[in-house]
Amino acid sequence: MSPAASQSPPKPTAGAAPERSLTQRMDALQRANEIRTRRASLKRDLKAGRAQIHGLLLDPPEYLQTAKVFDLLLAVPKYGRVKVNRILTQCRISPSKTIGGLSERQRGELVSYLRR
Repeated sequence: MSPAASQSPPKPTAGAAPERSLTQRMDALQRANEIRTRRASLKRDLKAGRAQIHGLLLDPPEYLQTAKVFDLLLAVPKYGRVKVNRILTQCRISPSKTIGGLSERQRGELVSYLRR
């Protein structure tokens, strides 16, 4: 066997993301920036009292599906890290859970707890 025959181009490892073209990467970047902008605006609205957390949890918009529940609750007035952690623990929700990843039980329990 010659050395050139045994050297093959490196194969992508299993589970690695496929190569993306420049336009695909730019489209993804644009979508990500739009989502971040909309989330930041929503957090400002929550902080100012122009949006209600209950409705967002029950019927979240598409751009909120991948947001962390913890981060969204922190944007609500009078809710700091300690109180948010206590609420999530009582509702049996992981702090790293996303809005879209909440089960119906978790969603309902969280909303009823916040409405007290």
